[in-house]
Amino acid sequence: MGEESAVARYTSEFLGTFILVLTIGCNVLSGQPVWGGVSIACSLTVMIYALGKSSGANFNPAVSLALGLNGNLEWSEVAIYMAVQFAGAIVAGLTYLAMFVEAFNLQPTPGHVLWQAALAEIFYTFMLVFVVLNVAVSKPHAGVDQFYGLAIGFVIVAGAYGGGAISMGCFNPAVALGIDLTSIFQGFGVCLSYTVFEFIGAVMATVLFWVVRPNEPNAKFKVGEMNEDGSYPLVSKLVSEFLGTFMLVLTVGLNVLGGSTAGAFSIAASLMCMIYALGTVSGAHFNPAVTTAIICSGRGKCPPAEGAMYMVVQVLGGVCAAFTYSAMKGGASFGLKPETSAWSQVAVAEFAFTFVLAFVVLSVATVKNGLSQYFGFAIGMCVTVGGCAIGKVSGGSLNPAVSIGISASHAALGGFSQCLIYTVVEILAGGAAAGMFMLTQPSEYANDAEKEGLVSKA
Repeated sequence: MGEESAVARYTSEFLGTFILVLTIGCNVLSGQPVWGGVSIACSLTVMIYALGKSSGANFNPAVSLALGLNGNLEWSEVAIYMAVQFAGAIVAGLTYLAMFVEAFNLQPTPGHVLWQAALAEIFYTFMLVFVVLNVAVSKPHAGVDQFYGLAIGFVIVAGAYGGGAISMGCFNPAVALGIDLTSIFQGFGVCLSYTVFEFIGAVMATVLFWVVRPNEPNAKFKVGEMNEDGSYPLVSKLVSEFLGTFMLVLTVGLNVLGGSTAGAFSIAASLMCMIYALGTVSGAHFNPAVTTAIICSGRGKCPPAEGAMYMVVQVLGGVCAAFTYSAMKGGASFGLKPETSAWSQVAVAEFAFTFVLAFVVLSVATVKNGLSQYFGFAIGMCVTVGGCAIGKVSGGSLNPAVSIGISASHAALGGFSQCLIYTVVEILAGGAAAGMFMLTQPSEYANDAEKEGLVSKA
């Protein structure tokens, strides 16, 4: 709950939701196929930063539901928040209707049916609410870190270009109602189904938040206990690695199959947001090449046995996500290697930009004085770098879990062995990143060297 009076809180929720839905309507009706998702994400981000102190900046009944379940909001407040959020969305819908003298109907996009839209709304509402709980509510981050607005808002970049191609990308019951009610002359009722889907996503997010963070005071149940050194239990770490990799690969597949105009940026955003959400739990590797780099860099940041388990669940998450996006797109899949590229080109491309990703992870997230606010942004944007630079050469996988997942869902059409080559190249790149890290940042090993010297003198 925000720090201000009741009137200030409710007005803030109305205003934030109004700006969000108005931005959605204006982007759709003015025709913004490339930057629309970014514009909507930025509207959410800036209003979260502007009004977070006042009301907590929910702007979404699914978020308010999750905060109620988690004990952060009284249920009476949840009900009032939802009412003013719905009101803000309706007024925003009427505003863009007046501006453009037209509206647009809420429905699954052409070629998709309601159950496919349901999965899109469930998964990306889950992602949105899960990120909110982790970056704005959890003990390590609440009231401490300032990346919360960026992390929450840019879930919309991930979802708008991925799941939005199936469901139109609401991820918010107030958005669904505002759009559907404004276009009531074209039909009404889909918003009711979408609301159910989005509330399911919110409940999933809350339960899995308790699973990955058993130290939260409001957790209704726990699947593990915190370790004596304050680190999270292994089950929390493994679930985190699965979830992060799943959402990453799901976003990859939906962007590719949906012909996204901003695929690399959307995928990068999904990685960035899940890193911010889960970095303090498992380290947020979500990539066997990154895990390899961290193990090979030494310093005890990831014990080999634990790293091996990470890799297994990362690959499992990637495969599950690949079959999920294939189902959501009516059984469609795609091959890993572009037909126009030679294997020599693919190998160099994947090695170079997987190296960049793994090296940046080592340099900003595993060092003694790592980035405290921008680590997720720095790592996530490596995917924008590689995806744009080599997407047409190798596909820009940069991750064995992505490579194996893509190939697994496409195996019936041949070409599964391609992922093995990609995996070897990407793992080697992770090892090379560890070697370069040792050369460029010897201060990270200074204490170890001093200890060895003292032992030898003794």
